[in-house]
Amino acid sequence: MYARRRQVYFAMMGTCLALFVLAWGVVRLWSVPAAVGMCVVAMVIPPLAAIVANRRGPDDRWWDDPSGDPRSDEWWDELDGKRRP
Repeated sequence: MYARRRQVYFAMMGTCLALFVLAWGVVRLWSVPAAVGMCVVAMVIPPLAAIVANRRGPDDRWWDDPSGDPRSDEWWDELDGKRRP
């Protein structure tokens, strides 16, 4: 699942870069407003790509990950009624 999110992230960011390069390398020669419009669309892509890349799937059990603080992990394990090896 993680590989799929990573592929989608890189595809979105690649599209973003392609839009910028095409807008100011090619499209501006014919239409500056179209180039600006392409850049506006490209500007929206990175936040959406970050949301896609950081989205958790139904199989991701992030709440079970240890925090790194042994005392806190021990407390939560006791609260949950389980023991860690």
